[in-house]
Amino acid sequence: MEVVNSMTADSTATAQQRAMHTPPPSNVVTDNAVGSQSESSEEEEYLDNSVELRGYLSKWTNYIYGWQPRYIVLKDGTLSYYKSESESDFGCRGAISLTKATIKAHESDELRFDVVVNNLNNWCLRAETSEDRMHWVEVLQLYKEDTGSTDTTSLRRHGSTMSLQSNTISLASGGSLKKTQRNLREKVGELETFKDILFGQIETLQRYFDACSEINKSNSTPLDLGDGLKAIDFKGESITFRATTSGVLSTLQHCLEIIAESDESWKRKLEREIDKRRRAEEQNKKFKEEIEKLKRLSYPGPDFEEGPHSTLPEDEFFDAVETGLEKIEEDMQLRFKLKLQSQISQSLVNVPHEAVAEGEEAREEFGTGAEAKTHALWPEIDRVCKEQLHYAREGVGQDGNGWQIFADEGEIKMYKREEEVNGMVMDPLKAYHTVQGVTAREMCHYFFMPEFRNDWETTLEDCTILEKISADTLLFLQTHKRIWPASQRDAQFWSHMRKINDGLEPGATDTWIVCNNSTEYAKQQSKNGKCVRIFLTVILACQTHLPEGYVKGQPLNRDDLTCKITYCSVVNPGGWAPASALRAVYKREYPKFLKRFTGYVIDQCKDKPIMF
Repeated sequence: MEVVNSMTADSTATAQQRAMHTPPPSNVVTDNAVGSQSESSEEEEYLDNSVELRGYLSKWTNYIYGWQPRYIVLKDGTLSYYKSESESDFGCRGAISLTKATIKAHESDELRFDVVVNNLNNWCLRAETSEDRMHWVEVLQLYKEDTGSTDTTSLRRHGSTMSLQSNTISLASGGSLKKTQRNLREKVGELETFKDILFGQIETLQRYFDACSEINKSNSTPLDLGDGLKAIDFKGESITFRATTSGVLSTLQHCLEIIAESDESWKRKLEREIDKRRRAEEQNKKFKEEIEKLKRLSYPGPDFEEGPHSTLPEDEFFDAVETGLEKIEEDMQLRFKLKLQSQISQSLVNVPHEAVAEGEEAREEFGTGAEAKTHALWPEIDRVCKEQLHYAREGVGQDGNGWQIFADEGEIKMYKREEEVNGMVMDPLKAYHTVQGVTAREMCHYFFMPEFRNDWETTLEDCTILEKISADTLLFLQTHKRIWPASQRDAQFWSHMRKINDGLEPGATDTWIVCNNSTEYAKQQSKNGKCVRIFLTVILACQTHLPEGYVKGQPLNRDDLTCKITYCSVVNPGGWAPASALRAVYKREYPKFLKRFTGYVIDQCKDKPIMF
């Protein structure tokens, strides 16, 4: 007992010594600490108020208006913007707290940097020079580092008791079932060791008390223990203790067996829960991707604009362009219906445009180029028309350049060759089509005359005649509608309509062509001045075929007319666009364009006199 008391006293003394030397909790602040903390707070407050930056930067607004100048102000940890400096006294148009913001300099644009908060609020900003951008980024980053260090200091001032408790809880909750089972086995082993030690001690005491018992028996007077106590049967107590410890060990072993049996059941439950979580995470990831895709399409930024650095995937680029084209086509169909109703309700005294056009075309010189031969562009016009006519008359298997058919829809057959120049898709196209009820001249008439273009060309926004060289030769500037994420485009080209008198196919009565070719002559810009210039070469070659045995002078109706069409084009888009997306658009739109145009001509001519 003295030994036990001694050990207890030593342990208590040691605990007292440790308590005496334990430092105070970190949340207990001394007077000196209070003073230093107050000085630090004043210094930080002075730093926050002293950091101030203001000036004009370009800010990305939306895909319609693009980059616009805005007056940016950094003050009191907030980045605000105004439309102009004069408006800075009337309230900002938007603000971002820099406490949780990320400042990122753009990788490819040396003038741009972004301020992002939680990937939800993104300001895209551009400076006038790279030095200005560097200055803005350095000041904002410096402010972030200062506020970050202040936050860390404030966190250190909190007490450590909660942290210690949290660590204990996390350690306790982090143990697995296997770890618990292993710990139980270790404790059972420790109990076995204690049992052996106790058994040894009991045997020693048993020998000692057996000796005392023998001495007591040899004495005439029994040993008096006082208070009426009798000598204890240590041997019996020893047997009882052995049985008790064996029972405890047996019970613990049984607990281990039960845990081992339930371990398999818990494993299966855990596997099922892991599988459920995996499926839920996959579904969540899929939803996030869909949300991000909708956000990109709903709130497009400069990173998704057309260009080699665009972050928009090619499939999403194609989806966006396809959606835009479908919307334009729906609007055109509605506009065409309204126009048709308006024409029906018009008075018969109104002179339609085609009557005027037919009057100009009635002259013998029309289609010969006679009136355009004195113009500076005539040598180029004559040369390109002859080259393109020869090109159109060649079959798709004659030049050996690997024409591939990509559309075969009844009478329409379309071929292409895949070609790229400086990374831009410039696939030549050749299409063949046969229609009934119209002549070659009627087909070329509606393709050439500008007053009809808005009726069959869906993407056309504006068509301006820069110069009327002659009745059969015009200089155009065409602006096409913008389809996000592609840039808006325009084209400047001459267009020439000509009758061909040689090289007719057997059974053909006449051949007419319309040739369009880009030119830099009298170069003009579109009204908005922000278009990408398209460069094109296009020919529409048409032949009229009459029934076999037809004798000139016999009456004809439209059922006797057959028009064979060859359409060839080479288009340089003028700016970068994903090759796969661009080819997918061509494959989808070219057949629709040819069917729409020929259907329009048939509908326009069905109730009018035949034009040869």
